[in-house]
Amino acid sequence: MKRVISSKAAPPAVGPYSQAILINGFLFTSGQLPADNAGNLIINDIAAATRRSLENVQSILQAAGGNMDQIVKVTIFLTDMKDFAVVNGVYTEFFSGEPPARSCVAVAALPKGAKIEVEAIAYLGG
Repeated sequence: MKRVISSKAAPPAVGPYSQAILINGFLFTSGQLPADNAGNLIINDIAAATRRSLENVQSILQAAGGNMDQIVKVTIFLTDMKDFAVVNGVYTEFFSGEPPARSCVAVAALPKGAKIEVEAIAYLGG
């Protein structure tokens, strides 16, 4: 049975979607923009934006009873691959031990003019 997961610490959905869905022990987050729970977006500082997007993922995981170590796959969307090294530097702050599988892709644009969006899949158990 699927269950909708949401965190008041992450920005609310800006469309017809949920922050995350938990089903059969897997948590699938929607893409998290670098915005606070009031929707204020970080645009001009890619390090701060990356941190905020990952903090949003973390707060959703916590709302589901999980943590970052349970993430098995991350997808990062960037509007400029020149930001890749900075993103990697911040990313390593969130994962101890063995990091999850990851993809990082360049996109033409993201909602609200964001420069980064992060989505994750976590396994929280059966």
